[in-house]
Amino acid sequence: MARAAVNAKTKQKQGSAPPPRRPQRGRRRHAGGGNPNQDLFFVRLRRRQRWVFALLAVLFAATFAFLGVGSGQGGLDQLFSGLNIFGGGGGSSVAKAQKAVKKNPNDPTAYRKLATAYESKGDNAGAIDALQNLTRLKPKNAAAWTELAGLQMNQATDYLTQYQSAYANRQLVAPGQSLIGATGKLGTALGTNRVEETLAKSVDSTVADLQTKTQLAFNNAVTSYDQVTQITPKDANAWFNLAQAAQQAGSYPQAVRGYKQYLKLNPDSSSRQQIETLIKQLSPAAPSTPSKKKK
Repeated sequence: MARAAVNAKTKQKQGSAPPPRRPQRGRRRHAGGGNPNQDLFFVRLRRRQRWVFALLAVLFAATFAFLGVGSGQGGLDQLFSGLNIFGGGGGSSVAKAQKAVKKNPNDPTAYRKLATAYESKGDNAGAIDALQNLTRLKPKNAAAWTELAGLQMNQATDYLTQYQSAYANRQLVAPGQSLIGATGKLGTALGTNRVEETLAKSVDSTVADLQTKTQLAFNNAVTSYDQVTQITPKDANAWFNLAQAAQQAGSYPQAVRGYKQYLKLNPDSSSRQQIETLIKQLSPAAPSTPSKKKK
């Protein structure tokens, strides 16, 4: 009995004892619990680098699509142009074209590049000057004449807008000047406002200058479009452009001639009725024949 009790007590102790520890595999754990390197940024980045690189690739592609890079509209120089890494820009292209013109002043291609550079920069006057030299060297280049005429029309429109604004300011600066010519009791009562008179003279000079520039620009456009019609007399659009420019310039006989030639070359025009009405409005009135006196 005593031996049976000892054996039972021994089995009980063996059952409550903890199981033997298995040898640990992999990296040794830190005594404080966990790996302290897990909190380092570069370790976390390394573990998640797939997602980071995927995100960067998406952003890179989206930036290129937004800026038009790789689609034939630009290049890396546009992407980093604000940082001035590659240099360049409209100013340098103008400078390069100017150097080419200076090196060979009789090269039409150089003037073509110079005109394009000025246009990309928004310099209308510079582009006009370059195209005038181009048409001087290539007088039969209808495309160059057409482009020149279009720029001259834009220039005339800009001058016209400035003229209208200056004329309106003139009325605000010296509103009483319209009554300077009043005579009699009204003229004596109003007198002459010297301040307004001085301001009016200054503004009148600006208005007159813009008026001259506007008219000259329209006349230049008419001349250029007329050259196009001489080079391509069968081009209906050339005659229509000439007619419109002449109408804006106040050259109504030339405008009527252009509209008539346009309808002759394009008889099925959807605007035929409107153009015919316009021709009647712009045509000078026929002189009235004197009636014969009855004997």
